[in-house]
Amino acid sequence: MLGDATVGTGCEVTSVPAEALLYREVPPPVDLATHIACLWTQTVRTDEPYVHRVLPDGCIDIIWYAGSLHVAGPDTGPFLARLVPGLRIAAVRFRPGMAPGVLGIPADVLRDDRVALAEIWGSDADRLSDQIAASDQRTAIRILAREVGRRLRAASGPPDPIATAVGELVRRRLDVRQFAEHIGLSERQLRRRSFAAFGYGPKTLQRILRFRRAVALARRGVPFADVAVHAGYADQPHLAREVKELAGVSLGELVGADRASNALPSGHLRRAA
Repeated sequence: MLGDATVGTGCEVTSVPAEALLYREVPPPVDLATHIACLWTQTVRTDEPYVHRVLPDGCIDIIWYAGSLHVAGPDTGPFLARLVPGLRIAAVRFRPGMAPGVLGIPADVLRDDRVALAEIWGSDADRLSDQIAASDQRTAIRILAREVGRRLRAASGPPDPIATAVGELVRRRLDVRQFAEHIGLSERQLRRRSFAAFGYGPKTLQRILRFRRAVALARRGVPFADVAVHAGYADQPHLAREVKELAGVSLGELVGADRASNALPSGHLRRAA
């Protein structure tokens, strides 16, 4: 079983060969692509349990593992997940701001947390989990996608417009006031609706999305000074400070660890014991 306890910063993060993790992403069905970032599976083929660093990215995931479904809320910092040999995982990752309409609860309730889906959906989650348990991973992610589609069709209305406009926050490097004006809200309204849609306020969201872009550039081999410029940081020291705050390690350590093992998504399991 997975450990439930919260870990401190002293918990050792283990690097393992990528081939031992078997992490795969699959594009969502076309009609769900506005809400789902990807479907993903993983099988752990290590000899011993290991701890992996999970990074914040603004997303919420529904994850099946160890016989039941869980929701991984939006993180504001690094999350250390303990994975055990033989663990099989199937999951759906939502685009930022898109999960609350499917889950039926605001995102800030789930911030920095992992909860059983049955606490939100009740017996529907147990029924879904039983179907997945009897399936292979490829079928399991199709079952998850089908349930998301069913709930979207039953939803009372479209997602909050701030969720669909979030790309502008990063692309145009708007500050909070400019973003509020862009979508026709007061700053107070934007903050309240941002918490419900994303799990945190627009400033934190902007930091996380900028961090996500910086990490993606660094993983592609872009020099760190250029990463700072292209991702929208004031300078390289600004980049270094924010990466350390959001990842718990330096950008160099982060990229070095990625070369040794697969990077896992933000919506991953429970904290290591």
